[in-house]
Amino acid sequence: MNARKIGLTITLVVIGGLIAYALYGARQSDPGSFPLDTIVALLSLGITAWVYRQPFAGGLVAAILAAVSPVATPVASFAAFHTARQRPFRQALVVTVLGVLAQAVQGIWRTPAGVSYRWWLLLMAAAYAALLGWGTWAQARANLLKELRDRAQRAEEEQERRILEARRAERNRIAREMHDVLAHRLSLLATYAGAVEYRPDAPPERLTEAARVIRAGAHQALEDLREVITLMRSDDDGDPDAPAGQTLADLPGLLAEARAAGQRVDLDDGPDLADLPPALGRCAYRVVQEGLTNARKHAPGQAVTLRLASHPATIVVRNQTVPGEPGPGAGTGLAGLAERVSLVGGELEHEIDADGEFRLTVRLPWPS
Repeated sequence: MNARKIGLTITLVVIGGLIAYALYGARQSDPGSFPLDTIVALLSLGITAWVYRQPFAGGLVAAILAAVSPVATPVASFAAFHTARQRPFRQALVVTVLGVLAQAVQGIWRTPAGVSYRWWLLLMAAAYAALLGWGTWAQARANLLKELRDRAQRAEEEQERRILEARRAERNRIAREMHDVLAHRLSLLATYAGAVEYRPDAPPERLTEAARVIRAGAHQALEDLREVITLMRSDDDGDPDAPAGQTLADLPGLLAEARAAGQRVDLDDGPDLADLPPALGRCAYRVVQEGLTNARKHAPGQAVTLRLASHPATIVVRNQTVPGEPGPGAGTGLAGLAERVSLVGGELEHEIDADGEFRLTVRLPWPS
């Protein structure tokens, strides 16, 4: 049973109970009209489902019945509220006004006991006005909540799209870097092959060494080519100005640039990671670069601590956060970095601890 059927069932039970109570009260006050009130009660209960599905049309009929007998007042009142909650304000106003007029007609030939006709009509008008206002407020609130949910969904979809684009851009950036490395490696192979071709009279040990270099270079070139083909399975272009080819051997220059720009960077000297394979070295360089960039953007003026470790190759970038500044996880830089790390078989973690310190930790597979 869906929500609409459940709502209809609850409405029928509640309105049916109110109609039965009104019928009992009408019998006590005016026994002679009991047959007519019974017929109106059955008709009112029958049109309740119609009012629930089509508030405006059902409300018009309910107002007519309310002019005949007070036992139709519950369904007429519900029609005024439900029309205000589900339909435009004009329709709700029409149903409300007709409901008040129906009570006015009803009060002329069936004067309520214990209160004057004017006061009774004033009370009924106030009650219908309250139902109109309540229903209008409920509709405005429902529309606002729906709009907020739609905005949240669109924002979530936009964030997912941005993260996907960041990952694709990072793949393309790596592919360009690998393209440059591959071109360099192939040029070396061509040089060695040319030397063998033009110097066939070279000593055997020189020819053997050249053959070994060519064989190793060809094997590595195939590995690089396979990686480029894998990475280029993306349709979007990355940042054409992105730097390419840097490894941990270029780390001193990166730190010098950051310090020259006024950023405080403390390097916790660990093992030498410069002997990492090119792909891992480039990934490690990008990790440090992104960590320093995040610190400059989201924690200006805070010192950055960089720690390097091996087995597995571990890079930790730490800095204190600044209150009021957005966390580094709000952008797409870390999403692209996570994609790059995962492509080389590594793991990336980032968190803000209880002391407000942001920590970026990356573990890369150590070559055997």
